[in-house]
Amino acid sequence: MRPRPAHAARLLASAAVAAVLALSVAGCKTTGDDTTGSIGASNAPRSDAEWRQSLDQWSGHYRDNPGDADAAIAYAQALRATDQRAQAVAVLEQASIRNPRNMPLLGAYGRALAEAGNYPQALDTLSRAHTPDQPDWRILNAQGAVLDQMGRHAEAQRIYSSALKIVPDEPSVLSNLGLSYALMKDLKRAEVTLRRAVAQPKANPKVRQNLALVIGLRGRFAEAETIARADLPENEAAANVGYLRQMLSQQSEWRKTGQRPYVPPPDPGA
Repeated sequence: MRPRPAHAARLLASAAVAAVLALSVAGCKTTGDDTTGSIGASNAPRSDAEWRQSLDQWSGHYRDNPGDADAAIAYAQALRATDQRAQAVAVLEQASIRNPRNMPLLGAYGRALAEAGNYPQALDTLSRAHTPDQPDWRILNAQGAVLDQMGRHAEAQRIYSSALKIVPDEPSVLSNLGLSYALMKDLKRAEVTLRRAVAQPKANPKVRQNLALVIGLRGRFAEAETIARADLPENEAAANVGYLRQMLSQQSEWRKTGQRPYVPPPDPGA
């Protein structure tokens, strides 16, 4: 039985949000290997077993010294990666009370709040994670993503533009900006921006998948599928294309009902 458009959109939204946030578990600086917006020293995702090992390691460090900001950030990072987001927020909340001026900690806390859907508090926390005279483009990118989640797309786009003044052509910022345009139904501008993001050497597969979705929403399905298959093993490519087809198959029904096609939200952890 074919799912109703609204129900399918909700299911697809949940799946896409999970996929987007899976790339953002690194948060702010935790150890010598992880920096804000990174996934690890090798820029490769860790396995579930590696995250479990990290969880065991950092839970002990945090338990022994709950006031250690680095331990709290690393422990929360592992909690987020193992789908324990509420506990991650609690850990970072307590750590931020003990370290109210630790900006990397506030950045991690703000991202965790955004991941948990607490957007107003996330925005307030992120605003304290850097200063106007020394803005952090990663925090600006996260703030823009939160504003997009709140439906404040024009504000978000101004924030992304500020980040791009610091790091021109940064693919994670361009990707979020492209998705922001898509959320405003400006698919042409979204495609141009995402193509610019994909052209950057540091662009990751998620950026290309966002481009595939926007191209598909513009009706160029074969091209979208080609892009969706890139950079993936065959089994993952097939699943990704199936997912893309399911999303795009709802286009005509969305148009008939006046609903907006699902676009994955910008990534607060980028």
